[in-house]
Amino acid sequence: MSNASAISPTRADNFPEWYQQVVRAADLAENSEVRGCMVIKPWGYGVWELIQKHLDAKFKETGHQNAYFPLLIPLSYLEKEAQHAEGFATECAVVTHHRLEAVKQPDGTVKMEPTGKLEEPFVIRPTSETIIGAAFARWVESYRDLPLLINQWANVMRWEMRPRLFLRTAEFLWQEGHTAHETSEEAMQEAKLMHGVYEEFLRNYLAIPAIPGEKTERERFPGALNTFTVEAMVQDRKAIQAGTSHFLGQNFAKAANIEFLGRDNLRHHAWTTSWGVSTRLIGTLLMAHADDDGAVLPPRIAPTQIVILPVTPKPDTKDAVIDACEALAKTLRAHAFHGEPLRVHVDKRDIAGGARNWEWIKKGVPIRVEIGPRDITSRSVAVVRRDRGPKEKEFIPKEQFIQDVADILADIQKQLLERATALRDEHMHKLSTEEEFRAFFTPKNEDKPEIHGGFALMHWAGSSEDEDRLQKELKVTIRCIPNGDEYAEEGTCFLTGKPSSRRVVFAKSY
Repeated sequence: MSNASAISPTRADNFPEWYQQVVRAADLAENSEVRGCMVIKPWGYGVWELIQKHLDAKFKETGHQNAYFPLLIPLSYLEKEAQHAEGFATECAVVTHHRLEAVKQPDGTVKMEPTGKLEEPFVIRPTSETIIGAAFARWVESYRDLPLLINQWANVMRWEMRPRLFLRTAEFLWQEGHTAHETSEEAMQEAKLMHGVYEEFLRNYLAIPAIPGEKTERERFPGALNTFTVEAMVQDRKAIQAGTSHFLGQNFAKAANIEFLGRDNLRHHAWTTSWGVSTRLIGTLLMAHADDDGAVLPPRIAPTQIVILPVTPKPDTKDAVIDACEALAKTLRAHAFHGEPLRVHVDKRDIAGGARNWEWIKKGVPIRVEIGPRDITSRSVAVVRRDRGPKEKEFIPKEQFIQDVADILADIQKQLLERATALRDEHMHKLSTEEEFRAFFTPKNEDKPEIHGGFALMHWAGSSEDEDRLQKELKVTIRCIPNGDEYAEEGTCFLTGKPSSRRVVFAKSY
């Protein structure tokens, strides 16, 4: 990009700082007074509402119901599932008192001090398997009560030491699905079903071509038997875990005593799953699509898909231009995109046209339309697509634009997915040796700079200890054992020399 880009530094100069500046420039969120927590501003929350809306519909299509469970979890509940609790122990926030008392200080000031120590501390939920398991134990008596398919939209807290807006915050929003089943086969089918829902949602709504696969034993969710993940590559070639689905076996059912009377008139423990995505999807979205002018939002999850900007060089033309803008907006709202009315906004604020235009560019609105006095006369509109340069303006007859607008939005959605797919494919390489592997993840690869960094597809037959060593040395982890026949081939593990029947995805990650 040229020096005239709206975001400084650029992606090429400093990707992590560029990301923070995009979040601010797009007015999506800001840091709060509580370290590690964020304020999600209306534009950012609008994106989350659309993510929530579309995912919620998919959950209900697959038979799930929404419920709500307590924010506070008794410490004893976590102790019942030691492996699970240990996995989150360092991230837990603990409530130990239930009231404050005003204590006057010698200097005359008043200090609020906690009093009323709780008999048992509560943990602010880092995830809800244990407390939802307690509810399931009350709700399930017979195999006729199964399957139990529940989802919760909520906030959780994990005490994050290195916060980054949307990607890693102490408090974040998410959904967590929790299900109980009669058989292991049904539970595994559920875990894989929801894994597929996430992969399809990322591709078709967020225009992100995630790689679906399974986590290694080292990377599994604490207490799970299998963890399935969708891994996205963003523009600095790092990976982001964008969603996970877990087959929990009977571990949590045994800890919570989720039992049912089976068809054989014997008592059995249920088989359970959990699965979730969070506001981390917004960070993934930005890192995948934003450019050096700000956010770039796929039309299907843009709070405003079309913004109409009145151009009024003379005061006496203002009313006529605004009337024309409102009339066009009304007409457009009567049209649909993917079965929903178009989301159109007329920006009538009395601010300079250039500043107003750049604000919407930075917010990532898919289509900007300008209408001025000449456009009214010529019955045309000036149209700029956000997936193209900010000065690539087209003058289109108004009636043609109205007729074609859904196709234009569909093409923007398609182009963003194709761009992200091309980036991923260009930086995903099959490598064979440890030397190639280390060179691939070394900051400066003089010999083959065109294949430096990204997703390395490697034959693997190593241990969790081997994974630990690679993470410590290179900050590289196995992101997943990917689905798909194209990754199945006989070979030799690059690290141990042992036989391997499948390649795995290695990457640096957020």
